[in-house]
Amino acid sequence: MHRAAIRALRATHRSTARGLSHGRSAGRNQRCLSQSSPSSQPQSSPTSPYSAQEIHSELPQPPLQSSMYFRRVSVALVSGLVGYGAWYSYNGTSADHGQPLSRGFTTTSTIDHSAEPTRHVLVIGADELHKATVVGDGPISKMTNHDGRRVLEIINPEQATEVLRKSEESYLVNRGQGVVRYDLVQLPSNNPIEDDHDEKIVEVPSRMEGASNAESSDWMFWGVFDGHAGWTTSAKLRQTLISVVANQLNETYKAAPGMSPAAEAIDKAIKAGFTKLDDEIVHQSVEKVLKSGSKTLAAELLQPALSGSCALLSFYDSRSKLLRVACTGDSRAVLGRRSESGKWTATALSVDQTGSNPDEVARMRKRHPGEDEVIKHGRVLGGLEPTRAFGDATYKWSRDISTRLRNAFFGRTPSPRLKTPPYVTAEPVVTTTKIEPENGDFLVMASDGLWEMLTNEEVVGLVGKWIETHGISGSGSGSSGPSNMESVWAKIFGSSKQAQLPIEQGGDNAADGQKTPIRVQQWGLSPDASGRFVVKDENVATHLVRNALGGKNEEQVCSLLTLPAPFSRRYRDDLTVQVIFFGNSIKTGNGEVVPNVEAMAPLSQPAKAKL
Repeated sequence: MHRAAIRALRATHRSTARGLSHGRSAGRNQRCLSQSSPSSQPQSSPTSPYSAQEIHSELPQPPLQSSMYFRRVSVALVSGLVGYGAWYSYNGTSADHGQPLSRGFTTTSTIDHSAEPTRHVLVIGADELHKATVVGDGPISKMTNHDGRRVLEIINPEQATEVLRKSEESYLVNRGQGVVRYDLVQLPSNNPIEDDHDEKIVEVPSRMEGASNAESSDWMFWGVFDGHAGWTTSAKLRQTLISVVANQLNETYKAAPGMSPAAEAIDKAIKAGFTKLDDEIVHQSVEKVLKSGSKTLAAELLQPALSGSCALLSFYDSRSKLLRVACTGDSRAVLGRRSESGKWTATALSVDQTGSNPDEVARMRKRHPGEDEVIKHGRVLGGLEPTRAFGDATYKWSRDISTRLRNAFFGRTPSPRLKTPPYVTAEPVVTTTKIEPENGDFLVMASDGLWEMLTNEEVVGLVGKWIETHGISGSGSGSSGPSNMESVWAKIFGSSKQAQLPIEQGGDNAADGQKTPIRVQQWGLSPDASGRFVVKDENVATHLVRNALGGKNEEQVCSLLTLPAPFSRRYRDDLTVQVIFFGNSIKTGNGEVVPNVEAMAPLSQPAKAKL
């Protein structure tokens, strides 16, 4: 099914709720259905959902380090053009896998380059990455020879900013219900991006008996869906998950005495919404396909089952001021709250559910006694990293079902370790937190690609640093913005505290939220280096992504954004980031959700209110 066709299925519910849709960049509409298996995807992220055997991650990978630390090869590429670009011939020999490879390029002629411009390029191969210098102003991107090596010109800082801001969105929530603004951005590494997201507001009529003038309240939802082995499962979640959960909650509230269900009943409703949708994706689809015998229907219905997706869903009830976070997989939600000292504290509201989580390992071993390899090398049956996910049906179907589907239609061969499925569940872990809008709380939700680059405290501190510079209008006394002196200083000289983030250390109780992120280790950066970060984006989600990629180190940011798919997956994952600001704003007009054009990507049409 074409991506546009899937998007067309998205419904806006206006019975007891009014849906809040969102715009997307045109590039997101160009996705096409992929039936490739994970073993055919040359991805080698250290935290990819699939095993090293499937993604060839054991190939030697020179570290991508501070200032990129590429092997700097001086290259003379003249601008004598053949067709559209210079003719390059490869001239070099490979060394042992454990040693740097020596690379050189020669040209068809030699000229004086003293007046020619100099540019930086990346030389990319199957298992190598070098930086080089190019003299001349001819076109750069070109295959160098039959072995697949490419030369790509590194984009400049202005172009990097365009890439970072291409999909950013920002909205002002003028509903007087405890939320003042939310920002979001996505940055693909896969092509197409496998992440997705969704946001909705459900308007709940007052249930106060005899109160004729009582105002309604809001249920607000934000979802981040981190797909793997394809984009189809995350797209399915974007289309339906919030609506399914909202319907389950509605039924629960209606059935409760006085329409005030117990906390356990609310959590149960959220979990039921998750598992109900996964049953539709994984099992009901099989029933329909086997009954019809249609390969066309199989291609449409089985793709969301064969690919997979983590899901992170936040549900804020404006009446109770309670925020529930439901997590299936390893995306993460972190709360930022200002302390008495004026600095911020970081509190994880979800726990990463992977084969490296001791609690998840214990749960899996208890459920599958006697299966020593139920978790092998930190992965389910040695293959899948998340222990909870939507889709990933080969870990949920019986061997008989997998075989029948593969023989009649298509599918994957189940693991030889598969004995007592299901091994993976979509049931989330739900946490509940009382929000303090008057103190300017904020929530950061992101796919695991962000947490591979930044710690929880760094993320919250970076948002705090952004607030020092920009402020959040109407968000309560806790984050009403910088003082006049701070604002003037920031405009002239930048932030007054560039070397230090406004964060209290050691405030997070997450077991893995403060470890040095794996990408920082891979790139060879010092996590304690001063002056790493920068504030230059109006959109706070874009601000986080920029600093995750290198911040002040523009050379690293530009180089990481130059890397093409699928090679980029060795150094960064797809990124989806949402930041929600709570506060005591007032309701304006009809309580519309208004595009914040200063922090949004350029729109092809005038921005319109969402609600």
